[in-house]
Amino acid sequence: MNVFTVLMVATVLAVSALFIALALFLTLISSELRQIGGVEAGYGTKASYLSKIRVGVRAIETETGMIAPQVTKLNGTLTQIRDGLVVVNGNLAALITAVTKQEA
Repeated sequence: MNVFTVLMVATVLAVSALFIALALFLTLISSELRQIGGVEAGYGTKASYLSKIRVGVRAIETETGMIAPQVTKLNGTLTQIRDGLVVVNGNLAALITAVTKQEA
């Protein structure tokens, strides 16, 4: 047998093994994806777990959508309170200074 014939047969066997492995793994992946699809919901349709997760995430997004404007409004109010407390702190510091001088 010629060397080139042996190499050709080895190449054909290797390519065949590759395609068989590819088909096997694609079949296994497909069966796993079918399991993720969910349980039968009737009339051959499936209640997909992934679609349930998507709906749940969308509901959370909708319910928490009003938080951002309220937090912005709250930050503005807290900034005003902080500024007022800085003034109160300054007044208290001046009062302590005045009382300390009066005692002396």
